[in-house]
Amino acid sequence: MPPMYMLLLVASTLLSSLLSAPWCCAAATADVAGGDTLAAGGRALAAGDRLVSRNGKFALGFFQFQPPPPPAGGISKSSIATTNTSSVSPGGWYLGIWFAKIPVCTVVWVANRERPITDPEQLRLTRLTFLRDGNLAIVLLTNNSNPSTETVIWSTSTGHHVIPARTAAVDNSTNTTSAAAAAVLMDTGNLVLTAAGSSPSSSNGSSPPLWLWQSFDYPTDVGLAGTKLGRNKVTGFNRRLISRKSLVDPGLGSYILEVDSNGVLFHRRRKAPFVVYWSWSSGDLANKLVSVLNGLMGSDPRTRGGWLKPIYVNDDHEEYFSYASLDDSKSTFVSVDIFGQIKLNIWSQEKQVWETIYAQPADPCSLSATCGPFTVCNGGSAPFCSCMESFSPKSPRDWEVDDATGGCVRDNHLDCRSSGDRNKTSSTTDVFHAIAHVTLPSYPQAVEDAVTQGECEEACLGDCSCTAYSYSPCSVWHGELFSLSQRDGIEIFSENVLYLRLATTGGTQTSMQSNKRRLRIVTAAGIAGSVLLVFMLLLLIIIRSKRKSWRGVPSLNGIIAFRYTDLVHATKNFSDKLGGGGFGSVFNGTLGDQTAIAVKRLDGARQGEKQFRAEVSSVGLIQHINLVKLIGFCCQGDKRLLVYERMLNGSLDTHLFRSNATTVLSWRTRYQVALGVARGLCYLHQSCRECIIHCDIKPENILLDASFVPKIADFGMAAIVGRDFSRVLTTFRGTIGYLAPEWLSGVAITPKVDVYSFGMVLLEIISGRRNALEMHTSSNYHAAYFPVQAISKLHEGDIQSLADPQLQGDFDLEVVERVCKVAFWCIQDDECDRPTMGEVVQALEGLQELDMPPMPRLLAAIIEPTDAVSM
Repeated sequence: MPPMYMLLLVASTLLSSLLSAPWCCAAATADVAGGDTLAAGGRALAAGDRLVSRNGKFALGFFQFQPPPPPAGGISKSSIATTNTSSVSPGGWYLGIWFAKIPVCTVVWVANRERPITDPEQLRLTRLTFLRDGNLAIVLLTNNSNPSTETVIWSTSTGHHVIPARTAAVDNSTNTTSAAAAAVLMDTGNLVLTAAGSSPSSSNGSSPPLWLWQSFDYPTDVGLAGTKLGRNKVTGFNRRLISRKSLVDPGLGSYILEVDSNGVLFHRRRKAPFVVYWSWSSGDLANKLVSVLNGLMGSDPRTRGGWLKPIYVNDDHEEYFSYASLDDSKSTFVSVDIFGQIKLNIWSQEKQVWETIYAQPADPCSLSATCGPFTVCNGGSAPFCSCMESFSPKSPRDWEVDDATGGCVRDNHLDCRSSGDRNKTSSTTDVFHAIAHVTLPSYPQAVEDAVTQGECEEACLGDCSCTAYSYSPCSVWHGELFSLSQRDGIEIFSENVLYLRLATTGGTQTSMQSNKRRLRIVTAAGIAGSVLLVFMLLLLIIIRSKRKSWRGVPSLNGIIAFRYTDLVHATKNFSDKLGGGGFGSVFNGTLGDQTAIAVKRLDGARQGEKQFRAEVSSVGLIQHINLVKLIGFCCQGDKRLLVYERMLNGSLDTHLFRSNATTVLSWRTRYQVALGVARGLCYLHQSCRECIIHCDIKPENILLDASFVPKIADFGMAAIVGRDFSRVLTTFRGTIGYLAPEWLSGVAITPKVDVYSFGMVLLEIISGRRNALEMHTSSNYHAAYFPVQAISKLHEGDIQSLADPQLQGDFDLEVVERVCKVAFWCIQDDECDRPTMGEVVQALEGLQELDMPPMPRLLAAIIEPTDAVSM
């Protein structure tokens, strides 16, 4: 780093520590006497004052949003970062709560989010104080000599202007019904209003009887540990999260997360176009949210140790989702961000950034209208949103603060539209611009009469309201275009092309103007060619000087597009083979930065191409602790290679079945492997934008990292099912011994085929041996098939004999029985009798009681021949 930049960095750090306040809370520079308490009848809190919780973690005061420029070195995708907003004026002033010790200003609650104080002179006359009726309020002293002329900007009697106040007798999310003694900022970040004689010492988020009001009942876009997301069934009072408008405006944004009166959790747009992204019933809520988060808490290194605990409560009085933090030294929050993503964020003291360890959805572009009309959304870029060709931001100022909901507008009016003649098809000068490799916009209209692309184009040109078309089959769009998503480098095989209708810029110009334009184009092309040549020469010099380093072109979400020669070098000419199969071979490799990789080289032109596309399209856009991470790929000529993170402990089968295995997996490890795989499958089936069916779950496709955390691998046979469909008809695939019966019948499959395969894997984890059926000449041939033994022993209550002898009795008998029951429910013949993977996770965790599973008919058929002989 240059000395000048180092000096500036040190100066900035010193200035920040001297102010003892984040950059967006510049007004909060002094503490109110009493620290965490504002007493009724005492000194009011003015601009420049603040309350600080006893543990010093949270502060309350007046602040101003003023987004900083991005950090040096660019924007980190794992952190909460913004675009450069140095040209944007600061927003208004608000009363709020923020993390006091964290240098990145993070506001967790805002009182007057819809009524900012915009005038600095008004801010000087603004106070947080108590009204005569006992409510806490933000007041503007319009006449210092006459207090009765004060204007109330916000008060606890009105909450934050979204959730109606309730009565204190029924719910603590209330108007105050008696005089308040004080307002106290708790260690949890909860601002509470206490009545006379009450003790504010409780900080666990559950209101003592004499709490008259609390900020946790009126969350904004952030939920802290202890905040409830849900409703009171008695009063109907609802606690919800609503995104904010932009980086400098915490007003009500476009997205909302709430539990409705029917007990359904909705994630939806609050503003047009009104779209429900997903809705979960109360049972699904427990199955999905709590299970997924439990998986993260148990496996992610940043949450390992159980210091974060997801909570779901559904009783006669209330239904809500929350979480608890068992380590006060850690800082975390859940948010619905500007783009609608629901995120779990944890502060990294080492990196000095907020790290997002869970986001739903993983790709922000999967949310409808994330970027507004006439935009292209790319989740792998920063910022996400860009305007379509020949369009410009409708409000550049809003775009600078990450509010692209207004979208873009045309630079030039369409010829048809400007003329006002709807029958001007033959003479219109409008043209079409092709946008390739995209997800098509919402609300298409099919044109059945157009059987060629030319006819489809004419159909669009013949209607002045038509703004775009796509062919094969022909679809047209009218008016504004929403939800156009482009994922360069990942969905490179998408055949979707959108033809955007544009005004031709030279249609009304003279030939002289056209010639000038051509001259400018030629000149620009010449300059660009020269620059490109110089760039290529410089690149060649760099490449020659760093032959021992790996090269690649970064793509979406950090995925790398490798050159074939790079992977030849990384694998030492594919000399160290890790394994192989019908798809090809896997080789050990190391990148120039010493990253250990596994390179899968796909063989066979047709099949290799098919599996390559399947793996890139399915695993390329998903991230989960129990799914193997795709680092990159190579698509060069007829070469098809996939680059994955290498798992130091290999695949599960090497530890279960090989007699020369260096270590015997303990029962605790086996149980965690089973639970991790279940969580990974649950994520694929229920939490991805599209349901992904793996189709080949077996021990060979379950990899173990250095800590024996399982990672599901090999998505070459995966099938993707749209959320509008429950089944998919696909070709026969999978591995004998793990195939569900419906594969053999040829019917369309569901995610239940993975459930069946997982059940077979569970039996192998229990026994430590293959399930493979071995035919013997004796009448007891069925005895070699472990599932037959296991179901019989399970019904007899003989669980002890089912466990792997190598465990030497070191296991929990109750847990083994539970896992065995889960396995046999998973391998029921009828898919309707099998649980979902969400239910499997719950059952494995012991959160759901299990009945004794019946004997599957296929196993009964194996036993019958022997029974007949014995008779």
